[in-house]
Amino acid sequence: MPKFKSTQDILRIIGNKDQIRNFGVIAHVDHGKTTMSDSLLAASGIISPSVAGQALALDSMKLEQNRQMTIRGANVTLFYENDDGKEYVINMIDTPGHIDFTGRVTRALRAIDGVVVVSDSVEGIMTQTETVTRQALEERVRPVLYINKIDRLVKELRLDPAAMQKWLSNIIAEFNRLVDLYAEPELKDKWKVSIQGNTVAFGSAKDRWGFNFKVAQKKGISFKDVYDAYTSTDPDAIKKLAERAPLHDAVLGMVVQHHPPPHVAQKYRIPKIWPGNLDSDIGKALVNCDEKGPALMMVTTINVDPQAGRVATGRLFSGTIKDGDEVYLIDAKRTGKVQSVNIYMGNTREVVSVLPCGNIPALLGLDYAVAGETISSVKSVDAFESIKYVSEPVVTIAVEPKHPKDLPKLVEGLRRITVEDPNLIVKINEETGETLMAGMGVLHLEIATSLLQEAGLDIKTTQPLINYRETIKGRAGPIMSKSPNKHNKIFLRVEPLSEEIIEMIRTGQLREDMDKKEMARLLREKGWSSDEARSVVTVDPTGNMLADETKGVQFIQESMDSIKSGFDDVIHSGPIAQEQVRGLKFVLHHFVPHEDPAHRGLAQLMPASRRAMLGAMLLADPVLLEPILGIEVKCPQEQIGTVAGILSGKRGKLLNVDQKGVIAIILGEVPASETFDLSETMRGGTAGKAMWSTYFKTWQAVPQSVFRNLVTDIRKRKGIAPEPPSPDEFIDKE
Repeated sequence: MPKFKSTQDILRIIGNKDQIRNFGVIAHVDHGKTTMSDSLLAASGIISPSVAGQALALDSMKLEQNRQMTIRGANVTLFYENDDGKEYVINMIDTPGHIDFTGRVTRALRAIDGVVVVSDSVEGIMTQTETVTRQALEERVRPVLYINKIDRLVKELRLDPAAMQKWLSNIIAEFNRLVDLYAEPELKDKWKVSIQGNTVAFGSAKDRWGFNFKVAQKKGISFKDVYDAYTSTDPDAIKKLAERAPLHDAVLGMVVQHHPPPHVAQKYRIPKIWPGNLDSDIGKALVNCDEKGPALMMVTTINVDPQAGRVATGRLFSGTIKDGDEVYLIDAKRTGKVQSVNIYMGNTREVVSVLPCGNIPALLGLDYAVAGETISSVKSVDAFESIKYVSEPVVTIAVEPKHPKDLPKLVEGLRRITVEDPNLIVKINEETGETLMAGMGVLHLEIATSLLQEAGLDIKTTQPLINYRETIKGRAGPIMSKSPNKHNKIFLRVEPLSEEIIEMIRTGQLREDMDKKEMARLLREKGWSSDEARSVVTVDPTGNMLADETKGVQFIQESMDSIKSGFDDVIHSGPIAQEQVRGLKFVLHHFVPHEDPAHRGLAQLMPASRRAMLGAMLLADPVLLEPILGIEVKCPQEQIGTVAGILSGKRGKLLNVDQKGVIAIILGEVPASETFDLSETMRGGTAGKAMWSTYFKTWQAVPQSVFRNLVTDIRKRKGIAPEPPSPDEFIDKE
């Protein structure tokens, strides 16, 4: 196989779209994605074949190497020549497997057209495999399956060749069940995987061998050869197997055969991810992946380079981008100048100066770009659909520098890591002056603080705190509240939103800036009346709405911004514990304004609307919601009782037990607030024999037995009166 020696090899064929493939590697944590990627890099001459499998070359961060896990994900461009002598440029993204970094997977999927789903042969299809496969299918990204660690079937489960085949066919059937469940109807049958269809490969990434149906037929390899290699006394038997059937041929062979080139993929992907008019010139250029059209790119990753500043990496869907181009950042409403066009080769960047569409460029010079930004060479263009995340931040820590003089450095460090990772939320508590950082889980925050320390910052952090949400069970109102000068009256009622509507808001299907007629149509489909559907004024991404059902009231339009300010204040700080509010619809029922504008300004209407909303919430049976994590535990069968006991001791419950050979896989759920010492308890109880992972599952009302003490603790921590206020404090009488 010719080795890739310079970018010239790639640039020579990068203009021919038939010879381009964009794919990603996705899987559950520890199933072998990065180890497999090493073999692909070795095949392209980027790393030495002798270290492939141990180098973990795409885990370029020190933290990734130390923890033996992928955190960031990495882009690399490979040069591949198949057996027929046809050359390909393959843009690959290696993604993290841990649920805390699932946001990075979501963003990577926007840039690629196909995925190799890696599954452990013993563990099979796990929760996170299901999560990332679902995300891929929702983005219309085509999967192929690679079953890794086949050696475990021989060494641990002691299966003979016939039993191995039966075992593996169950994993394939389980994967096809996911495709059946999550793929769109017209793609289900086309995208299911099969051995005969050459969409499944088997191998061991650590030992660098692998085969699919095509390779097996050509090289005459069967599972008997694999069994013999691992039971042989010949120390070189496995090495010989790797020479006969190198892993890269099996994986890249599937990618080249089944993953579509960009101009084919964009015909069915653009209608899904771009909301503009497909018959316009820009729409046609996007669908056809036309390098002569206007440049349109979606940024999926931002890296902050200490020397070069922000590096915006993403998929170029149409046009050609070159050094010196002036572009528009559509969401930021700014112009920018591309200083340099690069491609990523693992952790190094190669300057290419010009790149046509269908590729994944890394652009320097765009200082205001963020992940999710649409970059265009023309000003008036629709931005790409916003990316939908599967999880939300549920854990918070307070961060402060050990030395006050380092505060500016801390602010700069936090700005840098939140630019790189939009799933980290940083805010300052104005009352206490604390800098609060919220993330997907304890590990997510641990990595973020480690990154700050690596940048030379001496910091102190608090114990992780759980983010709660406030909501209501009933309805209340209309109630009346007066402005501080007593000249304006606001009548308001509150009711809970359905879980379906909340999810539509969270995933961006319902949003503030959408066409009002389209919004009304969607709400009518969900059972709202025409009047209700037309009355929505504000949709907040936190999952709340403000509606105006007043009739013929004077000055309502000019007063609405002031009323909205009260709404904004309440949804970020509810009445029970000043936690964020979720799933509420506030309805303005009636409004009696003062005629003089001086008496109905922001200072009057904002407190009045705020008080009315807080009062209505307190009357509507308020509850506190806590985040519930799904937990998946892998342990020996004799430990099932111990694990069940640990879960029930933490207010959790066991939902399902599945047995795969000698291993039991336990699915359960547990409140996030009970998981801080879970590792010590689990390790102690099972003598270190259990492996587990958690993921955000849902919000659930805090049980009454815990509610009062919890609210008191949160209020004390925030420095406010231990008892929540009563509704009478907010409601005025006529």
